[in-house]
Amino acid sequence: MMMMNTNPPYHLQCQPAPRTTPPKRLSARPPICQPANLPFRQPASPPAGMEQLCYLALSVLLAIIVAYGLLELHYFLRMCLCVLLARFVKRRCHILDTTTVNGLCLTNDVDTLLYHMNNARYFRELDFARVDFYERTNLYRTITGMGGSVFQGAATIRYRRFIRPFHRFNIISRIIYWDEQSLFMEHRFVRPSDKFVHCIAICRQRVIDVSMEAVMSELLPRTSSNGFRAPVLPSLAAPSPPTGGISNPAMDTSLAENGHGTTSGGATGTGATPTTTTAHCLKLKPSLPPELAKWIEYNDMSSKNLRSGC
Repeated sequence: MMMMNTNPPYHLQCQPAPRTTPPKRLSARPPICQPANLPFRQPASPPAGMEQLCYLALSVLLAIIVAYGLLELHYFLRMCLCVLLARFVKRRCHILDTTTVNGLCLTNDVDTLLYHMNNARYFRELDFARVDFYERTNLYRTITGMGGSVFQGAATIRYRRFIRPFHRFNIISRIIYWDEQSLFMEHRFVRPSDKFVHCIAICRQRVIDVSMEAVMSELLPRTSSNGFRAPVLPSLAAPSPPTGGISNPAMDTSLAENGHGTTSGGATGTGATPTTTTAHCLKLKPSLPPELAKWIEYNDMSSKNLRSGC
């Protein structure tokens, strides 16, 4: 009897799987053991006082930014500095002397094209020049002491050459004329290196409730920078009519601007006779420049047209 081979063919027999070595296990870094007697410490948080100080500093910085944007803080700070320097640091000047203020064209002064100082900034710089002149010559305190006030009535400017950014300049101010109601000042923007004049501005300062002739009679006898001193005499309570006045005689004096009217005789009070002080003031009074006379005539005609409704 033949026995059947029950074993599968050789190619169908299961072969043992090849022995492979298991991958080496990476040794983990042993944990850092804390000493048994010390507890685990959390990162220290900043103290409450330091956090409040940071909030306070941020609030102050935000307030400065808002004040600078809404109030133009730079202008007021510079104005205060200008007043302090003129009142306590710089020397006193005679009313007919010239005063000088230094300036610098910064980035907030330049035009849109960043090429030169903006035309409107020239008039802004004149504010500092006038304040310096008022304080050093005692002009403003004299006007207010006599019960009056002063403000800008008109201004004209002639540009000659622009001022580049970060260039220095000087503003030279002086009085060129005055009449019964107004004071005329000339301001020159000068380059310090070679004294080149960039532009010239003429401003008319109007006074109210006081005669400009009386104010000048008070200031002219005081000592000037060259040592001259006029005889000190009592000021006129009512000044005499101005000689060589610049107002248009055809205008009605009852319609004088800024509420400052004069009588038909030109005086502000009862009849007053000229004294030595008046004669001396008239001698020191500068003559009326021809170009200023034309400009005053234009202002008078413009005022008359505005009153008539034109």
